Amino acid sequence: QVQLVESGGGLVPAGGSLRLSCTDSGQHFTSYLMGWFRQAPGKEREFVAAITWNSARIYYIDSVRGRFTISRDNAKNTVYLQMSSLKPEDTAVYYCAAQEDSRWPRNKAEYDYWGQGTQVTVSS
Repeated sequence: QVQLVESGGGLVPAGGSLRLSCTDSGQHFTSYLMGWFRQAPGKEREFVAAITWNSARIYYIDSVRGRFTISRDNAKNTVYLQMSSLKPEDTAVYYCAAQEDSRWPRNKAEYDYWGQGTQVTVSS
């Protein structure tokens, strides 16, 4: 059974950094494409970044490319999102998700498992 738990959110001033973590308590973490999504108030949940099981392929939304870095440690069943140069428009609840298919990194409908989310607030 997959259970994803995010941590690392918080309040940070513009220009600051945060590192989000997402740990899977199951036994098949290495089977999944892992993604990060975010949802701001009144907006749809949007794709942020994704990483294949072996870290060979990494995907980003254009607005975070060069500022955010996704990585994973399969020995720890954990995926990370290092966020730097944060902007107020990055404020959202951030969710990690796991996809068994691995072919649709940007499509939230193709993800099978979701965490509960962690709040990131960037003050101006």
